[in-house]
Amino acid sequence: MKKARVIYNPTSGKELVKKSLADILMVVEEAGYEASTYATTPAPNSARDEARRVGELGFDLVVAAGGDGTINEVVNGLAPLEKRPKMAIIPAGTTNDYARALKIPRDDIKAAAEIIKKDQTVKMDIGKTNKNYFINIAAGGYLTELTYEVPSELKSIFGYLAYIAKGAEMLPRVKPIKMHLKYDEGEYNGNASMFFLGLTNSVGGFERIVPDAKLDDGKFSLIIVKTANLFEILHIAALMLNGGKHIDDPRLIYTKTSKLYAETSDSEKRMMINLDGEYGGDAPMTFENLHQHIEFLANTDQIPDEAITGETAEEVEIENAGKEFVKEVEKLTDQDINGDGKRG
Repeated sequence: MKKARVIYNPTSGKELVKKSLADILMVVEEAGYEASTYATTPAPNSARDEARRVGELGFDLVVAAGGDGTINEVVNGLAPLEKRPKMAIIPAGTTNDYARALKIPRDDIKAAAEIIKKDQTVKMDIGKTNKNYFINIAAGGYLTELTYEVPSELKSIFGYLAYIAKGAEMLPRVKPIKMHLKYDEGEYNGNASMFFLGLTNSVGGFERIVPDAKLDDGKFSLIIVKTANLFEILHIAALMLNGGKHIDDPRLIYTKTSKLYAETSDSEKRMMINLDGEYGGDAPMTFENLHQHIEFLANTDQIPDEAITGETAEEVEIENAGKEFVKEVEKLTDQDINGDGKRG
């Protein structure tokens, strides 16, 4: 009989996973697996180490139940293995970008577990750096470093870039960094406030930062923001929220690449790297796309090429926040961004 291990964070989502373990185990067993559980601990890399252990033991499925951090750890445990089990996600955090990309229910734990019974899978691309793996984003530059100072509750509401509307008082501190970035189609040598690599189309709840991202094409979506001007950054963010119009803006580079080498051209300047929302070390760093590296259980008949299917209250809140952000930027820049003939 096939074996599955449920690795869960007992504190995620107000302990909802812990309270729903019986339902999760029942669903996994109905899907044809002999199921067992492991509760993560405060010890560093608890989920990662357990995922690696059961992967090496030959388990057929690893279920990561918790927030994006738990999912990232489990991926880091499985990704180095030569033979990797399938992976499933039961989201219980706040943003749940990866579950959003895979169309897994984010507000009903049992419904999320039921996706396992559908036995639909996607072989997902995974990002690799010098030492770590990431599943959604990698970024570097002074603009990304501000994310460490913004309260987590703002991140969950406004997303990776959009919440700068609430943290705008920090933007005057944004300074360009002299970067050397080498990617598939060329290289960039010059000042930039950030570079950004995306694997999915969902970042902080928004699908427009990398609107044409594919889950399994072996390519990152690369954005290089060349400007460090306060109003220009706000304007680019507003274009992003208004239908992904930022990708053609001359103040940035938007391209696809299977790898990226990033370093600072100024040896005295530090460039911190953000991996899936957490500090992941300093440049120089090489990023590699591992094509279709892990097979995920997913709701594939609900994954269109374009946007999300259906709306939740959270998505309406995010959408409304984006509209308000665009209006505020129109007032600041005196430009009509959303095409309604008004400026603010």
